[in-house]
Amino acid sequence: MFTGIVEELGEVTAVEQLEEASRFRLRGPLVTEDAKHGDSIAVNGVCLTVVETAAGEFTADVMQETLNRSSLGALTTGSRVNLERPMALGGRLGGHLVQGHVDGTGEIISRTPSEHWEIVKVALPKNLSRYVVEKGSITVDGVSLTVVEAAADWFTISLIPTTLALTTLGIKQSGDPVNLEVDVLAKYVERLLAAGVNPLHATGDAR
Repeated sequence: MFTGIVEELGEVTAVEQLEEASRFRLRGPLVTEDAKHGDSIAVNGVCLTVVETAAGEFTADVMQETLNRSSLGALTTGSRVNLERPMALGGRLGGHLVQGHVDGTGEIISRTPSEHWEIVKVALPKNLSRYVVEKGSITVDGVSLTVVEAAADWFTISLIPTTLALTTLGIKQSGDPVNLEVDVLAKYVERLLAAGVNPLHATGDAR
């Protein structure tokens, strides 16, 4: 589980194409300082398993399913990436609950800078539209953000200078793909309601 608060702006140092998979080597001195084989690290919002670490870098195998459902397949040597370690139980939840399971990809439509922030408009797959609401939370390339406006096929986010400086959202351009993860709580509620279950009494407790 993650919070969507990016810890480090990393870099892809190598990409190896395998049969129906890819192996990435990524530089991230901060996120690898206590990482070991089998640990999880979110890369642009995608939860990946650490295969090995060495000298501030780690490798991760990405299966075809993940490449199909996310923008990781577009990464090349030198690409910058957002990195985050899993949240520690008992720590502060700075963003919102993020699984690192990408629901789909969007595309940056436009960027509108102002003196103290920047408004970014992102194309939204229609199958995810019902989960995105004004003032709700969404994860874009692993960054926990608040939705400013929500339409049927797009939404906007407001980026402060810190987010622009410390994540890849500061360098993404119109037309660039981004990974999207919607609020998992909304998906659970939808599933319960579709099954005719009252979420307030889902356990069958009569109290």
